[in-house]
Amino acid sequence: MTKPFIQDLVNDMTLDEKLAQLTQLGPYYWGLDDTVDLTGPFKELNIKPQVMENIGSVLNGIGARNVIELQTRHLESSRQKIPLLFMADVIHGYRTILPIPLAMGSSFDLEAIERFAEIAARESAAAGIHVTFSPMTDLVRDPRWGRVMETSGEDPYLNARVTESMVRGYQGTDLKEPGRIAACVKHFAGYGAPEGGREYNTVDMSTGVLREFYLPAYKAAVDAGVAMVMAAFNTIDRIPASGNSKLLRGILREEWGFDGVTIADFNSVNELVPHGAAQDGREAAHKSLAAGLDIEMMSTHYLNHGAALVEEGLLDISLIDEAVTRVLELKDALGLFDNPFKDADPVADEADKPSAEHLQAARELGASSVVLLKNENEVLPLKRGMKLGLAGPFATSIHVLGGWAGAEKDPAVSLYTGITGKIPAADIVTAMTGELGSMLEGVFDVEDHAEEAFEQLKDCDVILAAVGENQHDTGEGGSKASLRLSANQEKLIRRLKDTGKPVVTIVFSGRPLELAPVLDASDALVQAWFLGSESGNSIADVLFGDYNPSGRLSMSFPYSVGQIPVYYNAYQTGRPYDPQYPNVRYVTRYLDIPNDPLFCFGYGLSYSSFAYSSFNVEAAADGRVLASIEVENTSEVTGKETVQLYIRDVTASVVRPVKELKGFKQVTLAAHEKQIITFEITSEMLMFYGQDDELVFEPGDFDIMIGRNSGDHATQRIWIS
Repeated sequence: MTKPFIQDLVNDMTLDEKLAQLTQLGPYYWGLDDTVDLTGPFKELNIKPQVMENIGSVLNGIGARNVIELQTRHLESSRQKIPLLFMADVIHGYRTILPIPLAMGSSFDLEAIERFAEIAARESAAAGIHVTFSPMTDLVRDPRWGRVMETSGEDPYLNARVTESMVRGYQGTDLKEPGRIAACVKHFAGYGAPEGGREYNTVDMSTGVLREFYLPAYKAAVDAGVAMVMAAFNTIDRIPASGNSKLLRGILREEWGFDGVTIADFNSVNELVPHGAAQDGREAAHKSLAAGLDIEMMSTHYLNHGAALVEEGLLDISLIDEAVTRVLELKDALGLFDNPFKDADPVADEADKPSAEHLQAARELGASSVVLLKNENEVLPLKRGMKLGLAGPFATSIHVLGGWAGAEKDPAVSLYTGITGKIPAADIVTAMTGELGSMLEGVFDVEDHAEEAFEQLKDCDVILAAVGENQHDTGEGGSKASLRLSANQEKLIRRLKDTGKPVVTIVFSGRPLELAPVLDASDALVQAWFLGSESGNSIADVLFGDYNPSGRLSMSFPYSVGQIPVYYNAYQTGRPYDPQYPNVRYVTRYLDIPNDPLFCFGYGLSYSSFAYSSFNVEAAADGRVLASIEVENTSEVTGKETVQLYIRDVTASVVRPVKELKGFKQVTLAAHEKQIITFEITSEMLMFYGQDDELVFEPGDFDIMIGRNSGDHATQRIWIS
């Protein structure tokens, strides 16, 4: 029910004021810098300076002092005194940079992820931000796509749970509470599936794939009460998302009941024109407004053409009124009509360092996000008192925050610095530490000093090779055709192996890389991702055993880029490959590489060892289906295990995946401790979209699987009706 004062505001607004309220521009256009001549920019957007008095929101107006000044100026000139909304991309932290979302997904720790979002919200609110364009919940199966770093991986169930946690962490239960900001889930929908993994490329998928794999996490955000939804750049069923009525009105509002604000991505209304879905800006405005897109970001077709569309009878004014009402209701939910500056606090925003509490949280979440992929002969954890070699472009680098790294006011803790917190610097020998530049600047490799590194480190007890990709070659616009480490980095690892000393390869990346070429030369392999502010401390905690690694891959790592997309929950095929018969030709297989990824979804090692036994699936007397398994820590080291539940629908009216994650539970077990883990199998878990694109449950045989990861589990079949 719309509050009377909001209805009164809408009734009092002119059509031009309404259209301005549905427009978002950058702070540049308010002329905070008096030396800048805005004549050119205003002419380019075809807007008049006085229009700025009624603009509804600001993109990336970051900094408490700037926000306070801009809001003050705006309210002085605005006829109705409607406050501005300030929105920004706070992807994995603002001052305290936490692990990239793909790494956080690998923690499988939903409570820690919610805590991360609370920290990001608190710091962002102090900077004057009201809305973050997060969580990015696009499911992704192609690591060539640069923005994979912003997602939580390839699985719809995990993505949905991570999304819920982040929305709760940002928003709390009341947006007016101090330190809370509104979340904007993005990019609706299917943005993580561009052909060839190439940014802004075509997305084309069946309705069944869209609904079963790509939509659930957006739906989870809506169910969690997310305040905003951002439309994607891409097409869905050949129609750009920003002008897609079936998507924005049909699925989002009518099916899911979303009553919050929708917003375009940067300039995406205008991009209907190069898409070929609109002849010009006038048609783009018409299609987007009719489709239910409330706010136009960084283009001005609503402003320039909306009034004429209404006056000519092509667009009903009620559609504009609905959109304006939703925007004003969000401002009211944030408390901006009572306090337009909300939590903006220059003192807190400009503090020398983030709080110790926040940095400690970043350190802990970073450690839980690290994934141990290989550990031959128990090279790890490292022991104090040894002579340690450290080489590679990420050995001493502080440029490991990861893309979209908030305000970037403070550098990350380097790996070297983290290690010196464990052992004396005198016990560390470094070599070939020149940093890897960015491909965007024409740098594709590091200088080759592998021979010198061999000579300098050959007498060390253990050698660490810190390798990976430049952080700026991940994120938006960071698509790659090759996922291998650069040639000189691979050469370094192989040459260090020639020393005969154990080599621990530590990979810094924002995506799964092709690690098969260096696997044999690595006695241990650590996927470190980009872990943010406390990166070096988090990794050192894992390397020295102060944190027992518990991360599990939220995305499969390809054996070769030629497999992509490779993911665990593929549909069953009519001619499946059976490894027991490797020479059969007419089945779905590669001749030169395995079908399976190098490391599958859910995979990760620990310094503990766990045994699974007594697996049982049964129908209880009350009709519930329960699956249980006993997990024992068979080692002397306390450890955390992520027990994963997968289900396969054996026969159905449409082809089903070979398995689907339907639940997981994390359990910490002391040495030799046992615990029975139980999952309840509900009919909701077993539903799917049938031939009529409606959710259905079909009784039949189901394979219930519980284990360590998507490739290692016990299986029992049961009939469920």
